[in-house]
Amino acid sequence: MDKTLIVTNDFPPRPGGIQSFVHSMALRLDPGQVVVYASTWKDGTEVARFDAEQPFPVVRDRTRMLLPTPRVTRTAAGLLREHGCTSVWFGAAAPLGLMAPALRRAGARRLVGTTHGHEAGWAQLPGSRGLLRRIGEGTDSLTYLGEYTRSRIAAALTEQAAGRMVQLPPGVDEKTFHPGSGGAAVRARLGLADRPVVVCVSRLVRRKGQDTLILALPRILREFPDAALLIVGDGPYRGELETLAERTGVAGSVVFTGAVPWAELPAHFGAGDVFAMPCRTRRGGLDVEGLGIVYLEASATGLPVVAGDSGGAPDAVLDGETGWVVPGGSPEQAAERVLTLLRDPELRRAMGERGRDWVERAWRWDLLATRLKSLL
Repeated sequence: MDKTLIVTNDFPPRPGGIQSFVHSMALRLDPGQVVVYASTWKDGTEVARFDAEQPFPVVRDRTRMLLPTPRVTRTAAGLLREHGCTSVWFGAAAPLGLMAPALRRAGARRLVGTTHGHEAGWAQLPGSRGLLRRIGEGTDSLTYLGEYTRSRIAAALTEQAAGRMVQLPPGVDEKTFHPGSGGAAVRARLGLADRPVVVCVSRLVRRKGQDTLILALPRILREFPDAALLIVGDGPYRGELETLAERTGVAGSVVFTGAVPWAELPAHFGAGDVFAMPCRTRRGGLDVEGLGIVYLEASATGLPVVAGDSGGAPDAVLDGETGWVVPGGSPEQAAERVLTLLRDPELRRAMGERGRDWVERAWRWDLLATRLKSLL
């Protein structure tokens, strides 16, 4: 692999799935062959502490949002030359991949852009569709998460650029997410020890479907009165979700943990009997789930999953084998699938084991990092 400049807005300690994806991939590259150019974040002290712990240099721009402006492009080109980088990886292709021609002129021989759910949204609008086409022409390869995002993004590209697309989803650390991850201690601490628990781990935003689970809870409680919904994570939708739980009369059966440190997430997955996140597509197809790595992390933990049908979420589930896909925004269907799993411990066990096996065979980080290295 050539020495690589990673250009990204999405990098810890800023939270999020893309941030975790880019960081996890970076850690699996040769640290002597990596330089990261990233935006900053609101807490400068936390950023400085995080950067100092990395095995490779991290250069922070003064802005909180990198855009392909002349200044940012000059900075990236300067870092490319200063560190002797000959390949570039855009952690999210849009919009930073628009810098690709300038970085090629600065000496980059290989340029790879990773696409996520938002690039599939770009492909639906005339203006951004044209920009995405330019990004495809400027890079050597665009990666995609799954068939849903590939088909939509490819439709915006030239035939040649579409033909150069390569699948590169995020991976799962199967040694971190596993059935013995400490869920019993979390259950005990939260007073859930002997209760049936449905767990959802995600940012609290409308697309993720925590509201659908709250609306499904009355039906679940009729059959399992002591069931609990464990909502792990934080976000701008929390206040509305708490109000919805009160209005629906299930507030006593819903536990909000708030933000949880990454190191404690495996145990929170393990605190559940069933993992559910019935995500839905919003804004006319512009706000979609790119993949849903949490479904795979739940599978690695040995849980059956109930997923929504938004975007690429079904790519993270073997429907009928590791869990089920339900229409996003349908409390009735979410409730029925959850109830089927709560009624049948043997079915939960079998689906959890199948999911764990699938993760070990197809979704390990080391396998996917090898694919990225070959692209770079």
